[in-house]
Amino acid sequence: MELLKVSAKSNPNMVAGAIAGLLREGKDVELQAIGAGSVNQAVKSIAVAGVFLTDDGISIACVPTFTQVEVGEESRTAMKFQIVRT
Repeated sequence: MELLKVSAKSNPNMVAGAIAGLLREGKDVELQAIGAGSVNQAVKSIAVAGVFLTDDGISIACVPTFTQVEVGEESRTAMKFQIVRT
């Protein structure tokens, strides 16, 4: 499982390209986002990746969950999106 961290400033097309590339290689992908802006960019990236993969005949599924991550000495709640080929 490849981990990609998404921020509010992430370019959804760039993240989507990374997701699509990893899925084409047969790897599963996990996105991690903390905060509303980051979650927004992550969701857009997943949608765009689905479009990128359509021409290759690849469909994807996404499972969103919560997770705890350490940021410095603080524990924060993050959204985790597991993306797999279907």
